[in-house]
Amino acid sequence: MAERLFRSVLVANRGEIAVRVLRTLRDLGIRGVAVYSEVDRMAPHVRLADEAYALGGATAAESYLNIGKLLDVARRAGCEAVHPGYGFLSENPLFAEAVRAAGLVFIGPPPDAMRQLGRKTDARVVMHRAGVPVVPGNLEPLPDLESAIAYASQIGFPVALKAVSGGGGKGMRIVWSAEEMPAAYRGATGEAQAAFGDAALYIEKYVERPRHVEIQFLADQHGNAVSLGERECSIQRRHQKVVEEAPSPAVSPELRQAMGQAAVRAALAVGYVGAGTAEFLLAQDGSFYFLEVNARLQVEHPVTEQVLGMDLVAEQVRIAAGEPLGYTEADLARRGWAIECRISAEDPANRFYPSTGTVLALRVPAGPGVRLDSGIEAGQEVTVYYDPLLAKLIVWGADRDQAIRRMQRALEEFLVLGVRTTIPFHRWLFAHPDFRAGQFDTGFLEREWRPEAQEPDPALAEQAALVAALAAHTQPAARIAPVPAADGTNRSRWRTAARVAALHGG
Repeated sequence: MAERLFRSVLVANRGEIAVRVLRTLRDLGIRGVAVYSEVDRMAPHVRLADEAYALGGATAAESYLNIGKLLDVARRAGCEAVHPGYGFLSENPLFAEAVRAAGLVFIGPPPDAMRQLGRKTDARVVMHRAGVPVVPGNLEPLPDLESAIAYASQIGFPVALKAVSGGGGKGMRIVWSAEEMPAAYRGATGEAQAAFGDAALYIEKYVERPRHVEIQFLADQHGNAVSLGERECSIQRRHQKVVEEAPSPAVSPELRQAMGQAAVRAALAVGYVGAGTAEFLLAQDGSFYFLEVNARLQVEHPVTEQVLGMDLVAEQVRIAAGEPLGYTEADLARRGWAIECRISAEDPANRFYPSTGTVLALRVPAGPGVRLDSGIEAGQEVTVYYDPLLAKLIVWGADRDQAIRRMQRALEEFLVLGVRTTIPFHRWLFAHPDFRAGQFDTGFLEREWRPEAQEPDPALAEQAALVAALAAHTQPAARIAPVPAADGTNRSRWRTAARVAALHGG
């Protein structure tokens, strides 16, 4: 296969997704090229790459969002293609166009498809024409507050105000009455302008207590598209996903087929190529409505991989290289149940406030059915410059009960010292009877999560104290100065760290 694909690919990202993509490139026999900011100089993805190039700076704008710097690296490294990962420039049509203009292949959808899907009102129009069910609402941006009140009164409260260029819950407000609209409108427009540079809003009928279910799909350059099944993404905090699973406990085979067909229609309607995800709201009566298409690889893609035995990054590379899919949905065999927890550097006991610092010690889970997609290591600095996602903990089980038990075991094994993480929150969630029974919706955490209800775990506290003492004992050794080499330069810090570990039995 490798002879038919690319020889060298630039991974224009960082953290766990850069590690994830680089590993697949290595499996395919493709040379993986990494980039890094100044604060990521010692990050795991830098070491795992075949080559790594400095972008300079600390902020995303100075590094991972700088199109000129990224393309310069691609040219110097002799890359043939660029994989954007997720976040950063992954859904930016200008970046995709710049990659193509430089004579490289963008491992993602065409810029035109991105544009059609990028503005939510434009996407709603396209989906409406393609016969994909959409939530009742307006198909054009709202011109002003008065229009918002009038339209909301017409379709009936409650409604959802949403940013036209939005995502991740930013620029979104639930409005329950006309009296609430002025404050909600001002807040949503301000937030949308700050987050996306576009203050435009639109209105949808608010579906009460829905589930958030998405369909992963693939489309090739030859007009073929296939649904890979659903993911359950209803466990959310502030409209951002924290736990995902495949399949969904609320989706029947008939509903899966109907949602899959809608996702394929959505992909074909915009000339989509590559891996994408169609997101839907699933109402309590079983009806479903299009939300948006994420024109990239999703954070939660591993749960689909686990139940299908498929490498979605490899599929992205194959499709970008011009290969046909070579299979239909009928050829896919789903097996078992997979669940993913997003482990972030946030303090769940303090309103999930971001946590920064040095990872003093790390104990990662393992064993049957456990997978960890991680971008952290002991000694690494967690900064304020990037998203707080540290790792994704994924488990597979023969059924949902076994997957939940394995996740509980893996969460007990997982220990990160030096920064606060969301691991305690996930332990609470997987012990909750309603979650275990599959009885939840997108408002579940808002109703149920109470950090003060958490009881401290004496055994965990003892483990943490022991590991912290060990870290403190070995910390001075980790600060050994680099050893001068024969040419007068210093050895790399990676070699120095390996030397220290060998001396201390690490």
